[in-house]
Amino acid sequence: MTVKQKTLAREFSLSGKGLHTGVQVNMTFKPAPENHGFIFQRVDLDDKPILEADANLVIDTSRGTVIGKGEARLSTIEHALAALTGMDLDNVLIEIDNEEVPILDGSAKLFVEAIAEAGVVEQDAEREYLEITEKIVYKDPDSGSEIIALPDTDYNLNVMISFNSSVLNNQFAVLENLDDFKSQVAPCRTFVFVRELEFLLKNNLVKGGDLDNAIVIMDKEISQDELNRLADLFNHEHIEVKKEQGILNNLDLQFENECARHKLLDVVGDLSLAGRRIKGRIIATKPGHKANTEFAKLLKKEIRKHEVCKAIPHYDPMQEPLMCVNEIKTFLPHRFPFLLVDKITEIRDNYIVGVKNVTVNEPFFQGHFPEEPVMPGVLLIEAMAQCGGLYVLHDKTEKYSTYFIRIDNVKFRKKVIPGDTLLFRIELTSPIRRGIANMKGLCYVGDTVVAEGDFMAQIVKA
Repeated sequence: MTVKQKTLAREFSLSGKGLHTGVQVNMTFKPAPENHGFIFQRVDLDDKPILEADANLVIDTSRGTVIGKGEARLSTIEHALAALTGMDLDNVLIEIDNEEVPILDGSAKLFVEAIAEAGVVEQDAEREYLEITEKIVYKDPDSGSEIIALPDTDYNLNVMISFNSSVLNNQFAVLENLDDFKSQVAPCRTFVFVRELEFLLKNNLVKGGDLDNAIVIMDKEISQDELNRLADLFNHEHIEVKKEQGILNNLDLQFENECARHKLLDVVGDLSLAGRRIKGRIIATKPGHKANTEFAKLLKKEIRKHEVCKAIPHYDPMQEPLMCVNEIKTFLPHRFPFLLVDKITEIRDNYIVGVKNVTVNEPFFQGHFPEEPVMPGVLLIEAMAQCGGLYVLHDKTEKYSTYFIRIDNVKFRKKVIPGDTLLFRIELTSPIRRGIANMKGLCYVGDTVVAEGDFMAQIVKA
C-alpha cells in the first residue's frame, strides 16, 4: 500500500531550559515541503545556518546527540526527533534560538502533545522506506552495545538495558507498532544515577537539570545531609527518601520499565538520523547515543546501496525488445564493426536502456589485447553515446542525426571482457533545448558500474 509523506498542519512553539547549558531556549516547528526531511535552523546566528538531521553530522554523543556543521552546533536533539518520527511525520523545519534543545520534562511527551494539537497533514509525494532485507549488525566492544536490524513488514523495536545496579539492573521494552509511541513511549523520562550528579555539575553540565525532569536513581545508601547538599546544588527543595535505595525524588514511575522505554525513545530519535523511515525490526542491547548514531550511519550506507541497486536496469533475456538490431539500424547510421548496441529494452520519459553482448569474436580483441582481451574504454563511451542517440531519435518521424559535441566526467571502473553483457542506462539530465541534449550515461555488467560519463549532443536534421 502506498503511504504518503506528512507534515504539520500548522506551526507551533515550545520553550524551556537546555539540560546542560541551563539557558532558556525557544523552538518553532513549521510545516515543510515534500522531501524536505527534518531540518534544524539556528535562527540566533547571523547566517541562520541549516543543520540537517543527518547521522553524518554527529560530532558528540557523550551526554546526548550533538550535530554540527562549521561553527554551528545543536545538542540533545534525540527527544524532539523521536516525537516527530513517533507521530508519523516526514517533513518539518525546526527553528531554534540556542545551541541545545530544551529538556522540558525529560521525555518526548510535550513535543508529542504539541504535534497532536497542531495536527498532521498528508502530502502528495510517496514516503520512501529503508526496507531491511538482510541482517545488519553493529557492536561496540568497549560498551557492550549491540544493535541488530532484521527484515520485518513494519518498524518495531526491542530494547534491553543492563546496569551494574541493585535498583536498575536488567530491563526490557518493546514497541510493536509506531501507533503506540504516543502512549507507551513518549511519556518516559530520562534517568541518571545519584553518583553521577556532582560529577556532571563539576564538569559544567546539567545546569538545566532538575529533579522534576529526570528519574534520579539512588542505588547506594546516602545520608540525608548528603541528599540535602545535592538538592541545594540543583536549587531544589530538600527531599526525604522513603527507602534506603530507589528513586531519589520519589516520583511515581509511568511504567515499571520506564528506563528501558526511555532508551527505546532515544533509539527512535537517533535512528531517524538515517534519513528514512525503517521497515524492519530493531533489536538493541545496552544502546547509547554513540551506538545508536553509528548504527544510523550503517543504515545510511544501506540506503545508498539500495538506491544504486534501484538504478540498475532490469534485464530479462527472454523479454521481447522494444528495438531489435534491425530496427536500431533505421535510426543509427553505424554499421559493422562500429554498431555497438544490440537491442533496446526500455524507453521512458527521461531515460533509455540498451544491451550489448560482448563476445570474443569482436574485431577489436585482435589487437586489444591478443593475450588478454579487454574492450577498449573508448568503445564503452561510444556504445553509451549510440544508446543516447537512440533515445533522442526514437520518436522522430523525419531523418535526424546526433553528433556528440562534449563528453565529461568519464570514469572506467572495471574492465569488460568477452562473455560480459553490457547494460546501458542513459538519462536525460535537462530538457532538450535548441537541439542540444545533455545526458548521463551508466554502463553496467550485472550490478556493477563499469563505466560512466556525461554527454552533450547536437541534434541535426539529415
